[in-house]
Amino acid sequence: MTTEFIELIVSGRVQGIGYREFARRAAIAQGVAGFVRNRSDGTVEARLVGKPSALEAVLAELRRGPMHARIRDVWVVARGESAPQSGFFVTATL
Repeated sequence: MTTEFIELIVSGRVQGIGYREFARRAAIAQGVAGFVRNRSDGTVEARLVGKPSALEAVLAELRRGPMHARIRDVWVVARGESAPQSGFFVTATL
């Protein structure tokens, strides 16, 4: 089975409302590895690694966001094949 990655940036009201924890739970539920972090410009950045169908499921959740989020845009900035990875982490602000 192919393992792929997606790197994305999420804008809108996505900081200070639990968006990173929401993303971590969504990724773990789908068996997706990677990380999520706040960026100093007010956006959230994520790298997701997993099966294509699992990546699409997580991406759909991230577009919806948690209850208090207001998603303006989700930009997929990179996508491709990847070596398998494990674990999903909330990391320090960039």
